[in-house]
Amino acid sequence: MGKASTMHESLSANQVEHVAKLSRLKLSESDVERYRKQLSGILDYVAQLQEVDVADQEPMSHPLPLHSVMRDDVVEPSLPITAVLQNAPSKSGAFFTVPKVLDPSAGGG
Repeated sequence: MGKASTMHESLSANQVEHVAKLSRLKLSESDVERYRKQLSGILDYVAQLQEVDVADQEPMSHPLPLHSVMRDDVVEPSLPITAVLQNAPSKSGAFFTVPKVLDPSAGGG
C-alpha cells in the first residue's frame, strides 16, 4: 500500500479479540485473522488520508453544490371528493373504507 502502510504496525490478533469481546462478538480463529487484515487495511487507509494537506480547504458538508429541490408550499384548491374516491377499492359515502386493524376479539390489547 505504499508509504502509509508503514506508518503503524498491523493490528494483532489480541487487539481484534479484545475489540470482539467489547462488542460481545464470538469470533473463530479464521474470523480473527480475516478481521485483523481488514481492520489493518482500514487503519492504513485512514493514515494515508491523514497525510493529505487540507489546511487551506474550507470545510464542507458535501462535495457538490446543493440546492433545495422542494417547491414552495402553496395553498391550492383540493380535489373534488368524487375525483379522490374515483379509484377507491371500497368507500362509504365521502370516505374510504379499510379493514379493521385493531380487533378487540383478537386479544391483543
